[in-house]
Amino acid sequence: MSKSTLKYIGKRLLIALVTLFVIIAILFFMLKLMPGSPFNSEKLTPDQMAAVFEKYGLDQPIHIQFINYFKNMISGDFGISYSISKNASVAELVVPRAIISFSIGIIAVIFGTVIGIILGVFAALNRNTIWDTISTILSVLGVSIPSFVFALLLLMLFGVKIPVLPIIYNSRQPILSSIIPMLALSGSVIANVARFTRSEMIEVLGSEYMLLAEAKGINRKMLIFDHALRNTLIPVITVLAPIMISLITGSMVIEKICGIPGLGTLLVKAIEVNDYNVIMAVAFLYSLLYIGMMLIVDVSYGVIDPRIRLTKGENNG
Repeated sequence: MSKSTLKYIGKRLLIALVTLFVIIAILFFMLKLMPGSPFNSEKLTPDQMAAVFEKYGLDQPIHIQFINYFKNMISGDFGISYSISKNASVAELVVPRAIISFSIGIIAVIFGTVIGIILGVFAALNRNTIWDTISTILSVLGVSIPSFVFALLLLMLFGVKIPVLPIIYNSRQPILSSIIPMLALSGSVIANVARFTRSEMIEVLGSEYMLLAEAKGINRKMLIFDHALRNTLIPVITVLAPIMISLITGSMVIEKICGIPGLGTLLVKAIEVNDYNVIMAVAFLYSLLYIGMMLIVDVSYGVIDPRIRLTKGENNG
């Protein structure tokens, strides 16, 4: 790996870390400024409430609380739950749910991206045919139909009409239980990636350098996969980050519909009872996932097309 590549990756990594810190700080102070607390029990007297706040360090100045929280967080200690599961480690609550949520989400992204690229390339190579029309219709439907509606249709079809998959998530059948939510989440990914891949592939295939290469007698298969597809993937990669956002927000509804014990349901419950530490931990993981995805996309974009890396390096310099 060249020195310029390492420098480019280092800058992107530093920006990602600073962004993550800013998100954590803003979220922490916003939660502290919100009305209410995790101990909104009418049974507690003012003295008892003060004792509870002192016990958990919530009586300290807000900046001291943030410094203590950040130090603990860096070491992997996200504190304890105040309300959902009193005095239980937040990590013990979050990690098992994160594994479920992220596994389904990541598989949905990978599956949707692969199928979307295949459909997009197929449609571009068969432009203005019945196959192109079918691919376009599927893409429009995938973008238009919300993931939760798609999930309900799949549940009705494969959970009720043809009962081959569980309707509600079953921890004893994690793979079968994940198929419907994974397909529901991947629908929009397939549609968006297929649309972008088709349009970019058509543009690349019609470019002057591709026409010249074809005129020189270069093998068509090599021309498509070694040259056209490589240039097509650059803009496709850039849309994966916003697609990931839609998956993060949409997964909460999907988890509720399919009864998945994931991060989405935990976050909603934590917000309802003002469980600060649980909210912070879940929000941190969501932010880490999104920023990590943005970092991967940014680095991949620069690696695929070195001109972008050099342009950004010159601009930053």
